[in-house]
Amino acid sequence: MVDTQSAANTDTFDYVIAGGGTAGCVLAARLSEDPSVTVCLVEAGPSDVDDRNILELSEWMHLLDSGYDWDYPVEPQEKGNSFMRHARAKVLGGCSSHNSCIAFWPPAEGLADWEAMGAKGWGADSLWPFVAKLENNDAEGNHHGHSGPVRLRDVPPLDPCGAAVLEAAAKVGLPTVKFNRGTTVTNGAGWFQINAAENGNRMSSSHAFLHPILETRKNLEVRTNSWVSEILFDDQNNATGVRYQRPDLTGYDTVSARREVVVTAGAIDTPKLLMLSGIGPAEHLREMGIAVRVDSPGVGSNLDDHVEGLVFWEASRPMVTSSTQWWEIGLFTTTEPGLNQPDLMMHYGSVPFDMNTLRWGYPTTDNGFCLTPNVTLGRSRGTVRLRSRDFRDRAKVDPRYFTDPEGHDERVMLAGVRLARKIAEQEPLRSWVARELAPGPDAVTDDELLDYIHKTHNTVYHPAATARMGSVDDPMAVLDPELRVKGVQRLRVVDASAMPKLPAVNPNITVMAMGEKCADLMRKQ
Repeated sequence: MVDTQSAANTDTFDYVIAGGGTAGCVLAARLSEDPSVTVCLVEAGPSDVDDRNILELSEWMHLLDSGYDWDYPVEPQEKGNSFMRHARAKVLGGCSSHNSCIAFWPPAEGLADWEAMGAKGWGADSLWPFVAKLENNDAEGNHHGHSGPVRLRDVPPLDPCGAAVLEAAAKVGLPTVKFNRGTTVTNGAGWFQINAAENGNRMSSSHAFLHPILETRKNLEVRTNSWVSEILFDDQNNATGVRYQRPDLTGYDTVSARREVVVTAGAIDTPKLLMLSGIGPAEHLREMGIAVRVDSPGVGSNLDDHVEGLVFWEASRPMVTSSTQWWEIGLFTTTEPGLNQPDLMMHYGSVPFDMNTLRWGYPTTDNGFCLTPNVTLGRSRGTVRLRSRDFRDRAKVDPRYFTDPEGHDERVMLAGVRLARKIAEQEPLRSWVARELAPGPDAVTDDELLDYIHKTHNTVYHPAATARMGSVDDPMAVLDPELRVKGVQRLRVVDASAMPKLPAVNPNITVMAMGEKCADLMRKQ
């Protein structure tokens, strides 16, 4: 690990990876398994090695709005929460070093949708083997891997209020299930699997893939606190390296790639970096004073996210005082017939959650719990755009929540709020409720609930699809199915921005598997 360039270090590598996030750490580790190639990983944030702020999973909520968080504001929302902020990790490991480590295999049905959208070779038969490769999972099922670097395990069922949630959910048609057992749960609830060791250390991609090799793998160099400002190209539109700001802020250095550059900066910063480098919607680039290298209208378009509502109760008895990560249960259902994936998910939180309600005068408590319905197959789409041509300016993030023309996302969210209340009416959970704090018993009609939802919703922090892959002849697909940026050579993208759309689950393990598959594609070149 280096924070400054040493004269002994080469400035030319076979592969340069721009962004040390979830996929970037996987990719760096896998590519550097070949001792004949050299790899440089360039990350804007600090290292997470031996940093207990990062590694102790139970403390993850302290990372929000911290020095480890880019903390992006959203643009004013027509029908959504304009106060909302998008947490994006500014640390080695990216959001896998910053999140709650809820671990899901990507649903096969969602991957089939990816292939139908032009991402050939990304179905379950192709991607699931990479999930098995990365995991060390003790769950039953022949599909699971048991020797990978990422520990996956079931959350221990130690929270009595959580147990009451599951009993109550079963009474309204959501039977208790176990996740990641080889089939997609469309209607059911259960304790999550998490990517964390038994001692409570998070199994981020940096911790699992990079920490064991940083001191021994001499063909891999990791440059932290080095913010990439642009991708470099030659006259034939070959990506040749990246330019980045030095850790001491005294200027800029470059690092060159003999073979390929891979951008792994996430669903907000990847489209931003592409646009700063001249790849994006031509009209927008010209407005910013940036020379157009490739007119790629899909860059920064198609922003997909899991929008999240809230039903929040004061507890009638003491809540747990310790937890693996405080959000240990998931509930899934379908709100209309014929769906092969759940369109509604809830997380159960064993902590007060007033981050978006307090400003509107809703009461709070020190002893409470919540259910947070979120729209898993949302139809609203937003944008990421440049604020200026200065790479240090935050991108303009406009999720455009609840703006789909058919009102689908509002209907699903309304169903979720009503279902959460119905669950809370069932024993034994009813005995845990002292009172409903938000939206509160006075909010009953659709209009009243929608007003509350629009003002107070959050996000599950799952932005995706802003540089999506697709067929070669799809003008809105930024990448081909091998993750290569169309219109240039020797440049790929692998992170959540490359997804055609979000899976109907927490997507972090999917991003790790994408990093695995990208390494496999590159090794076959």
